[in-house]
Amino acid sequence: MRGAVFLGNRKVELRSFPDPTPGEGEVVIQMKASGMCGSDLKFYRSPPGEAQAALGLGNLSEPFIAGHEPCGVVVARGPGVSEREAPIGSRVMDHHYAGCGVCKHCRVGWSQLCRAGITVYGVTAHGGHAEYLKVPARTLVPLPQELSFAEGAAVSCGTGTAYGALRRMRLAGGDTLAVFGQGPVGLSATLLGAAMGARVIAVETGAERLALAKQFGADAIVDATQKDPVKSILEYTKGEGVALSLDCSGAAAARLAAVRATRTWGTACFIGEGGEVTLDVSRDLLRKQLTVIGSWTFSAMGQAECARFVADNRIGLERIFSHRWKLEQADEAYRSFDTQTTGKGVFLL
Repeated sequence: MRGAVFLGNRKVELRSFPDPTPGEGEVVIQMKASGMCGSDLKFYRSPPGEAQAALGLGNLSEPFIAGHEPCGVVVARGPGVSEREAPIGSRVMDHHYAGCGVCKHCRVGWSQLCRAGITVYGVTAHGGHAEYLKVPARTLVPLPQELSFAEGAAVSCGTGTAYGALRRMRLAGGDTLAVFGQGPVGLSATLLGAAMGARVIAVETGAERLALAKQFGADAIVDATQKDPVKSILEYTKGEGVALSLDCSGAAAARLAAVRATRTWGTACFIGEGGEVTLDVSRDLLRKQLTVIGSWTFSAMGQAECARFVADNRIGLERIFSHRWKLEQADEAYRSFDTQTTGKGVFLL
């Protein structure tokens, strides 16, 4: 089979690999769609293995097949996997983490929190930018018939991450929500937040992504290169601030602005990976009775719930894709995505 490999330092190469054979408890998925996620850029840009080590995911000795938003069809089962568990031909997404499988976190679908260590497909093991993907059967998540494979790929990380954060913040209809950063995750948060009945303010530095945010249901947009986002949000909310703010960028300035744009008794959530932020604890937190939380992706059940929400509400998640690529275009695809001016990209196989 062919697979797109991150070599580090902005280099991608299409390589040949043996077709995978499932072992005990494993399945093979024939890939139909594999999404491009903003967090891919850390591994694409950095020297080999450096980003994984910085995120506490260990040291890698060899390049890996990229892609942690896999979606496809089950084509093979290993020993110990029943027909009921993984029917041949079934449409599936993958919860792209594997832990020990028996600890309290793994048992409730939060395998990325496993203290015994985790495998992250597309990050520390071969991922979905290939013709086939081998994973434990327990990581499979059914893909609703109403959704395309591309939509399933989006739910498998970017959109699912946004959904998980909105649920953690307990967003309700009528809330005001500021979303900082309108990359694939931020655009998903804007789209889902609007579908959940929130009034969404989208903050971004790129004109192209601000235009997309408006199309996806943002009530107001703020170009952070032209206006102070905190002042703009306070003006929009008549001095109150938003009930909820969500930083999807990981940038220190955006995180600080998200906290300061949130009203008294509000909630600010960080989902952008990496980086730091310095807060004035008294001013920014204590005297506002502010709740600040972090949200890291989603559980396997949360992934299924997100897919069902998108399907039941006929959200039309295909709109989030500005680019659709073939696997042999991987180098061009990541050079385009690296500009951070586009919507989401997806490889269709």
